[in-house]
Amino acid sequence: MPEKSKQLEYSIKSDSFRVRDMPAQLRPREEFERVGSENVSDAVLLALILRTGTKGTNVVEVSHRLLSAFGSLTALAKASINDLQSIDSIGPVKAQMIKAAMELAQRLTRESVGESPLVITPEQAAAVLRERARTLKTEVFWALMLDTKNRLIGEPQKISQGTLNSSLVHPRELFAKAVEFRCAAIILAHNHPSGDPTPSAEDIKITKQLVSAGKVMGIRVLDHIVIGHRKYQHSSDFLSLREAGLVQFSSIR
Repeated sequence: MPEKSKQLEYSIKSDSFRVRDMPAQLRPREEFERVGSENVSDAVLLALILRTGTKGTNVVEVSHRLLSAFGSLTALAKASINDLQSIDSIGPVKAQMIKAAMELAQRLTRESVGESPLVITPEQAAAVLRERARTLKTEVFWALMLDTKNRLIGEPQKISQGTLNSSLVHPRELFAKAVEFRCAAIILAHNHPSGDPTPSAEDIKITKQLVSAGKVMGIRVLDHIVIGHRKYQHSSDFLSLREAGLVQFSSIR
């Protein structure tokens, strides 16, 4: 039987035998050792994290069941403990293991950005926030506070949470925080949980108001980044209002 057909057959019947009964090349640990971590499937990595299955269902089948139920790693990372436990074979301990692994991945990404990264390009701004935004189910509006050399001052500041509108994001709250940090410039950012980073008319309207307020305060507003997901038909998972020419921002210098 061809190799792919074998794998398909074992995948379909995987709940009828234990991992030790699988062909050696299909067992998660053996496959990991044979081809390396970067070349195994998401299901294999998840199986290694979970370590064991349950009675009548081996860990490979449990992993496939999880990925099938949530559809993607991003959706899996967004899932709550209760969401995870709604899947057959996932109890409190396995749900915690999954959440811990996902949280470590997010912390690693944030750590790799650096404590005071230079933020000039839209990609650099998106990199600071990408992992924070990936698993959110509601809109969050942040401000990246920058010094005179365009380096990030402290952590990104969450200004508000909820659907973006003029009553939720008021210049008073934003620039009070900017003054507190004594920043020279700010970059605005928020996420679209739908995954589509296309800005709304309200996004553009609010941005223009905040740019104008920044000029009065003497604090440059350099850009507004909308973060989505790559699954939408865009060249990246974010959109820069500056690059799109939708708002006239202050000069970057």
